[in-house]
Amino acid sequence: MVKRSLGQLSKRTRLLRRKTRTKLSVGRIMREFNEGDRVSLDYVANQRGMPHPRYRGRSGVIVGKRGKAYIVEIRDMTAVKHLVVPGVHLR
Repeated sequence: MVKRSLGQLSKRTRLLRRKTRTKLSVGRIMREFNEGDRVSLDYVANQRGMPHPRYRGRSGVIVGKRGKAYIVEIRDMTAVKHLVVPGVHLR
């Protein structure tokens, strides 16, 4: 028997499933943010640069921009973490 792979997205099929009537709008893809804006991480399935599922629903502050993605500062207990996230996964 082959051992089952346990990657980052394993056991996430139910959580990442989108409703049948929802579509990814162009406005959500083209949305621009400025430094200092407060955003919430709400990722869209099957898109590149998706943050780890443990950060789903967390809110943070945009610190900068790296290419087309944004650097989001999130507080995790006492640690401050910087995540590089594309704008599709931000609200």
